[in-house]
Amino acid sequence: MLDAYRTALTLFAQAPVIEPAADAARTAADGETGTSGWLIFLLVVALVVLPFVIGSMLATALRMKDSATRFGVVLFALTLGVTPFVLRGEDAIRYGIDLAGGTNLVYQVQFDKAKAEGKEIEDQGRAMDQMVGAVKRRLDPSNVEEITVRQVGSDRIEVIIPGADPETVAAKKAAIVKLGSLEFGILANRVDHLQFIQQAEADPGLTEVRIGDRVARWAEIAWDEQGNPKLEFGGDRDITVRAATDRETSRPKLTDKKTQVYEVLVMQDPPDARVTGRYVTRATSAADENGRPAVNFTFNETGGTKFQTLTSRNRPRTDGSTRDLAILLDGQVHTAPRLQAVISTQGQITGQFTTEEVNELVNVLNAGALEVPINETPLYEFSVGPTLAHDVQEKGVLAIAIAGVAVLVFMLCYYLFAGVVASLCLVFNLILVMGIMSLIDAAFTLPGLAGIVLTIGMAVDANVLIFERIREEQQRGSSLRMSIHNGFGKALSAIVDGNVTTLITAIVLYVIGTDQVRGFAVTLFIGIVASMFTALYFGRLMFDIVERKRWLKSVRMLSIVGRTQWDFLGKKTIAIGASLVLIVGGLTGFAARGNENFDIDFNGGNMVTFEFVQAQDPAFVSAALRAPELQDELKTGLTIEPLWTLDEADAGGKAKKFRLRSMQSEIKVVRHAIDRAFQEPGRELKKVTLDQYRPITSIPREQPADAPPMPREFRGGHRALLKFSSVLPLATVEMQIEDQLELLRVNDQPKYDNPRSLYMLRGTGDAAEEGVETRGEVRRYAEMELLAAPRFDVADLEAALAAIQIEMRNSPIFEEINTFEAAVAAEMKQTAVLAMLASMAAIVAYIWFRFQQISFGLAAVVALVHDVLITLGILALASMIHDTAVGRMLLLEDFRINLPMIAAFLTIVGYSLNDTIVVFDRIREVRGKNPALTPEMINTSLNQTLARTLLTSFTTWIVVAILYAVGGEGIHGFAFCLVVGVLVGTYSTIYIASPVLLWLMNRPGSAVAKSGASQRATAAAR
Repeated sequence: MLDAYRTALTLFAQAPVIEPAADAARTAADGETGTSGWLIFLLVVALVVLPFVIGSMLATALRMKDSATRFGVVLFALTLGVTPFVLRGEDAIRYGIDLAGGTNLVYQVQFDKAKAEGKEIEDQGRAMDQMVGAVKRRLDPSNVEEITVRQVGSDRIEVIIPGADPETVAAKKAAIVKLGSLEFGILANRVDHLQFIQQAEADPGLTEVRIGDRVARWAEIAWDEQGNPKLEFGGDRDITVRAATDRETSRPKLTDKKTQVYEVLVMQDPPDARVTGRYVTRATSAADENGRPAVNFTFNETGGTKFQTLTSRNRPRTDGSTRDLAILLDGQVHTAPRLQAVISTQGQITGQFTTEEVNELVNVLNAGALEVPINETPLYEFSVGPTLAHDVQEKGVLAIAIAGVAVLVFMLCYYLFAGVVASLCLVFNLILVMGIMSLIDAAFTLPGLAGIVLTIGMAVDANVLIFERIREEQQRGSSLRMSIHNGFGKALSAIVDGNVTTLITAIVLYVIGTDQVRGFAVTLFIGIVASMFTALYFGRLMFDIVERKRWLKSVRMLSIVGRTQWDFLGKKTIAIGASLVLIVGGLTGFAARGNENFDIDFNGGNMVTFEFVQAQDPAFVSAALRAPELQDELKTGLTIEPLWTLDEADAGGKAKKFRLRSMQSEIKVVRHAIDRAFQEPGRELKKVTLDQYRPITSIPREQPADAPPMPREFRGGHRALLKFSSVLPLATVEMQIEDQLELLRVNDQPKYDNPRSLYMLRGTGDAAEEGVETRGEVRRYAEMELLAAPRFDVADLEAALAAIQIEMRNSPIFEEINTFEAAVAAEMKQTAVLAMLASMAAIVAYIWFRFQQISFGLAAVVALVHDVLITLGILALASMIHDTAVGRMLLLEDFRINLPMIAAFLTIVGYSLNDTIVVFDRIREVRGKNPALTPEMINTSLNQTLARTLLTSFTTWIVVAILYAVGGEGIHGFAFCLVVGVLVGTYSTIYIASPVLLWLMNRPGSAVAKSGASQRATAAAR
């Protein structure tokens, strides 16, 4: 992928470079580009032009030529939504790990290799955080694919790719292990660097030449997929190249062509002046002057200055001769264009790229280089079954279907014809949301699908606002056309304000939120934009058609609420007091539970991989491990994942291997619980024994010429041949040896500081042929060769192997035993809180701008905080009483906050905000130009919007209540938060936000208070 580039650095209209002449391969590529260009053109015509042509024809047929553009826009949006499903069918929807399973990979981070190369790692924990972040950004730069990347143990990274095909997995694996380092240097030439060249040529064993603070080093020339060097040399090019027959190379493995390894001498500046990819602030895919895929990059100010200094110092000589600028990716020279001018902050990497190669390079450059290399071969690779059992998935899908139908039926029954329009808007909304998410390749999880249905339930709000305004206009005696016109016009302000504030929240969360929060923000943004379009644009078109064609004389609707004159503010003292009691009581319960409030996503835990003798049903394994008698040992919040390797047939969904994740900190307790859970005949766990490990022999310091390669650090050490009763991964045995060595103590201190550096396992030749190979070249062996370093005491080695032999004889085999980090680390929690605070500040600013009073924004934020705190407290209290009769009757569980619940809290914020803005907009309308704000004005506004508030809340609550009652464990906690949040949000709009607004507007010293005092003084003077 990245090592398949033939590149040249092209300046933005600054410095043209000499590129190779077109060859046969380029001609073929240009031919393919031309063909694909025609296909793209035809697709654009089908997507963009045809909808408007058909829209014009439809408008003519309906004698509404003035609305031809509106018909075209609606048809274009509909085409955009259905296109992914027409082109890709069922494949357009890509499910998350909970619904479809996927691929699970565990990689080893090579700190030892980094240190051997002279790289100092001061803080391994910080380095791992950087590595996890970089890999995540590479694999899921838009945060919509639901790819999980987290630390496992102290030096491993786990990657879970949902429902991906083999080609996608292969591309992701290539992106994971690429170092992604970009570096610029100057090729050594005999005019400027003769002394460096002479020293390099005098001693073929040198890898670099250092004179003063300048360094020249040999760098391998990159290879293309045909096995040819990418850098052309010879002819008139004054560069120094050598053949390096004894060098290891990353030559492509796809060709059988015998190729020579070539290295070129590259001049490097001192570290503080070196130009590297760390200064790249942005990389984007682009096209070069010939229309071929390329990469644009931009340096920050520091990088631009360094690059300008480098290119200025090496500009063309006075005689017109030029120097060569080497571009190194992952330490290999991919191209060396001739410098024609000074370059500063911007450039373009061009060459014979495919679109996939460009996208990969862009992702890697934007994600940043890996601080430490990752072993290209995964330690473990499995196909992972869905984390939600089949019956749970069925319950969730059933709940989603029932909830969607319930909303449609209610709207049809209550609003009659207007309900038909609302139902069409909702279906159109669903098509747009699903289609756009498919276009951006977003993964659908069960909570995500529930969230989409919830978005549709909330989208009813815009329709209800419009319909209630139309009702008011008809009650005033307006004509149908005027009622429709005024209904949409007067509802527009409230709809736009409510949705724009939620959009602001989504944007802020995306910009500075955590990965998981950003994924939610994308879905939220799409849902809001789609609902506004369908309600305001498509809905208005439907009403205009029936009115213009005189198919409707009036808009009839049912009325449940009617006109009211309730004194809401008269109950504010009782309401605020009740809220304070709930907040204090709930937060007390939350504090009392402490860390038990959080699920495995926030706490991390231990994971073990175990295997049965016979394949088992995942539902049985899940039920057995969740049995009440094991709760004290395994805790709540378990996840059980069935695993398959490629050589294993998936017989009816059964699996032999499973992985358990638990918050239990004692790994011995976890192992004992698993062993105890499966004792019945036919349910036995697999055992693998260490049958032989003697004799332990010495490794000669000087190896015979015909001996197999022996790493230098193990010469003079010890060797043992291990024979097992069945095949195992190397990593499983390595982990067991490390565990035994960590138990060795001297004066209560570990005997060996870095035990993993003391030994090495490798499969023997015969066993390697018999090993089971899976994707990514992960192998299992029945025989392994153990190499131990000289400082490894042979007695300790003997004791470790003896202990492993006894343990394996008495216990089932656990291929993988490790800790894993929380999906949301501590700093990510802080970032999430920061995102919430920033979004609230942005909301205050927008509402201040729209309402010309900061008090409106502050009152809205007070209501949001109130809703979140009460929901959080009720969640804790519900968990505390879940095992009582009342708790069982209410279907309560030991709810723990996980990532879907975070999405639920964010949804509550958006819902409550939208509800509050609608009321505030009516208060602004009732108040008019009156400088005062009175309780009567607020009560009038609340009564006028009460029907809309109750209807919207009811339809939304229908959705979440059905999800809670029928949805099953996959969305139970998510739905509970929303059941509470919708009720609390509706309550806070009336009894919290409005009284707070009244107090803020009339507080001593406010503009309204001063205006009122002035009016009273004027009246008294008269």
